Amino acid sequence: MVYYYHMIELLIQYNLFFIPIIVIFCAQAMKFIRLSYKYGFKWDNVFDPGHFPSAHSAFVTSLVVVVGYYESITSGVFAVAACFAFITIYDAMRVRMQIGIQGKTLNRLVAEIDDIDTKKLPRLKEHVGHFANEVAGGICIGIILSVALIWFSNILS
Repeated sequence: MVYYYHMIELLIQYNLFFIPIIVIFCAQAMKFIRLSYKYGFKWDNVFDPGHFPSAHSAFVTSLVVVVGYYESITSGVFAVAACFAFITIYDAMRVRMQIGIQGKTLNRLVAEIDDIDTKKLPRLKEHVGHFANEVAGGICIGIILSVALIWFSNILS
């Protein structure tokens, strides 16, 4: 029984670390379940980039919420977390989206050229980045799960 209380104290003490990790796993699990329902069960979908919800957006949003709650929104750590979140969300929506568009264009070009052996060229992923609604979903999931986990950890302590 003493071990149980020690584990709870340890988890509460490291909420700043554990809550965002739990959030990213939950967001990725939601994405996996959604993709499995839509396209059939494939283990490759566990780590599939893109699609709804954005696990990266959920993670960095959770990090901002947790740092804001435990360290204060006026702290330097909060400012760093907010900047990190902005860069990560921008990358997910803009930079990685462009990679997907380039992949789609290159796949189309390879298919249209007759004298190319398509077996020698890999098919590129076409959905690498996120649309705005996928990022917004990740942000909402990050906020909701973080607040719920903070509330739950406060009940335990």
